[in-house]
Amino acid sequence: MSPLNIEKGSTSHSAYDLRSHLSDVIESHTLAILVDNEAGVLARVIGLFSGRGYNIDSLTVAEVDHEGHLSRINIVTSGTPQIIHQIKMQLERMVPVHEVYDLTVAGPHVSRELALIKFKGKGDHRVEALRIAEIFRANVVDSTLESFIFEMTGTPEKIDAFSDLMRPLGSVRVSRTGVAAMLRGA
Repeated sequence: MSPLNIEKGSTSHSAYDLRSHLSDVIESHTLAILVDNEAGVLARVIGLFSGRGYNIDSLTVAEVDHEGHLSRINIVTSGTPQIIHQIKMQLERMVPVHEVYDLTVAGPHVSRELALIKFKGKGDHRVEALRIAEIFRANVVDSTLESFIFEMTGTPEKIDAFSDLMRPLGSVRVSRTGVAAMLRGA
């Protein structure tokens, strides 16, 4: 027995293990980062992620203040709560970063994803594909005798539902772009 009356080889929880037992849950977070609009800033932010082995699920960048030379980077990433907290703290320490918002916890927010969906089919399947596209408000941006390319904006679940309905009708390929997100009412 040790001085603390803990048997050697015991598997009971240590007094030094202060982590929450829910900390191993992987969560997806949308981060909005306000940065200086200058050369190399995006590379530095992305370098932070790649250098530490963090994954980026989605990335969009746009200038939001032309006179103030500010851009906004939206990043969707996933990790445990500790990793998300660490990412936010490291981003806030970077010189060109003005503010970091975690939209997932900041409050109600709206997020949308853009996708291009290529459908290949024949005969009545093409007609049915156009009907489904109309229901989902997908726009035809290219058409040939053998295929359609649809442009669609919505939640990832909506895009998945659309592509799942199209698969039985023919060949489907989906190309997704980044997520745009904003807080509601702010």
